[in-house]
Amino acid sequence: MAGDPLSLPLGYAAFLSEIKSRILTARVRAALAVNHELVLLYWRIGRGILERQERAGWGAKVIDHLSRHLRAEFPKMKGFSPRNLKYMRAFAAAWPDEAIVQQVPAQLPRFHKGW
Repeated sequence: MAGDPLSLPLGYAAFLSEIKSRILTARVRAALAVNHELVLLYWRIGRGILERQERAGWGAKVIDHLSRHLRAEFPKMKGFSPRNLKYMRAFAAAWPDEAIVQQVPAQLPRFHKGW
């Protein structure tokens, strides 16, 4: 870094440290938020498959079709293989109440709540 550390204003080091901490905290919180949304997305996809198979009589082949169409529509996203869609369905079957799935982030540690 350029500049003489002695020429920095009083309190600069503490302010810099605080900003670094906030940046790291924000990154962790953003990652947790993304993970939370993905878990809910996967649960909702699985729930939708499960409901349609139970109520509308959709067969197992629908998973292959969904997989193919989702991968074509979202080629840069991973996780829409037939196997993963079956895992999503099993996840939704194991935890049928969305409220339980939504509570998971509430159990994760919070960082610097005041920020």
